[in-house]
Amino acid sequence: MSESENSVRLTEKEAERREMMLGGDMMKVLVTIALPLVFYNSIGQIFQLIDTYIAANMSAAVVSTVSFVAQVDKMVMAIGSGLSIAGGVMIARSYGKGDMEKVRRQISTVFFICIGIGSLILLVMVPLMYPFLKLMRMPDELIGQGTIYSSLVMASVIFQFINTIYFSIQKSKGNTKVIMWGNLLVLFVKTSMNILTMALIKNGKIEVGNGIYFLPVATLLSHFVLTTIAMKNFTSKKNPFRISIKNCEFKKTLLLPLFSLGLPVFLEKFIMAFGKSIVNALCAGFGPTVVGALGVSDRICGMATNPISGFQEAESSLVSNNLGNRNLNRALSFFYRTLLLNLSFTIVVFVITGVLKNPIIEAFAKGDSNFAGEIDKIYFYERLDTLLVSVNSSVMGLLYGFGKTKITMFLNLLRLFVYRIPPLLIFMKVPFFFDTLGTSAVGLAMLISNSLVGLTAGIVAAAFIKRIKNADSQRLTESIEI
Repeated sequence: MSESENSVRLTEKEAERREMMLGGDMMKVLVTIALPLVFYNSIGQIFQLIDTYIAANMSAAVVSTVSFVAQVDKMVMAIGSGLSIAGGVMIARSYGKGDMEKVRRQISTVFFICIGIGSLILLVMVPLMYPFLKLMRMPDELIGQGTIYSSLVMASVIFQFINTIYFSIQKSKGNTKVIMWGNLLVLFVKTSMNILTMALIKNGKIEVGNGIYFLPVATLLSHFVLTTIAMKNFTSKKNPFRISIKNCEFKKTLLLPLFSLGLPVFLEKFIMAFGKSIVNALCAGFGPTVVGALGVSDRICGMATNPISGFQEAESSLVSNNLGNRNLNRALSFFYRTLLLNLSFTIVVFVITGVLKNPIIEAFAKGDSNFAGEIDKIYFYERLDTLLVSVNSSVMGLLYGFGKTKITMFLNLLRLFVYRIPPLLIFMKVPFFFDTLGTSAVGLAMLISNSLVGLTAGIVAAAFIKRIKNADSQRLTESIEI
């Protein structure tokens, strides 16, 4: 046992989990670690559908506002995602290597950086929310409501950052059950409060027009509950990796790889969310409720594509751990198994949602035949890309595990700015397509972009695997160390 392992002792359960990740049956390990994440993502998608349904009960305009602001929230959370993914890769690599002292320094450093950046975002974004939404080209009929709603959403940023880092650390150690239960707690608290809001509206205690502002308040309080639990774990004396400002290492050797890995992830997710806001603004050109229809279609498609991100997250963590343990072949094998599981899951859910398509759409349309028609036209095309979305998800897990965040950034920017926005602009600006396709153009643009990026990701993965298999094993291992 190394000196670092003597200074930071794992609990018996953590040691057993680490050994399983590095040497256990691969399919069993992948399913064991991924299943809680897949279960949460499945339940989470259902809860998101419930949230969208609650918003739809207020008005189609509320659905459009929530869908538009969701992209603004994703732009801000891109920073937290960049830190959590980069930090998670570094921590998992050190954890697999067995350098527990380094793991402790990395956790404390990432945590305090996260707190500082989150506080800065809150101070800057709230006063500038209105001009920012103007810049995002939010429709004038939504911007007044959207400004207040967005400002309330921003209030939960610090809590969401802490929770994201907490989950990333747990994932890097294979402790995905904590992630599942923590997220389910957030969903339960948030949805319970939203249902209470609807009951108060129904009984005349809250005006329908003000009901939208209670949605972000529910988000704030639900994340605060989880943050309380996370902080208790972070500071517990029983936690061998408990945070402390003394354990922080604001040195080039730690910060350089953190930002080198995290910056592409941040840019990828920020620009993707920014680009989706552009897409929403373009979609509004087809009608004021088309943004909401796209949001509903995304939610329905997400029943097949969102849960598999659980396999992707488990895959990236297992790949990183085994690279840290200098086991390249085992790391690659997790990619093949993830791809198989993702394709199988997507096929099953694709069939189920196809059979239940009409009743699901009617539930969101609430008797509005025009809104139902818009959802149906978009969803008809968008659902056809789900298999290739699962390929893309599997490749992303592989690349994140190897720390190839620049490649993932390239793929996602290609998806949006080459494969999605140009076709959508053509469908809008060319009279023939605009008159012929109408709202269907939105779904067709989603199909084109998601399908092409899935095919591109598959080609990239094949080339990447071929290159590393042809490389000298020892040289490769040294090149991927952080």
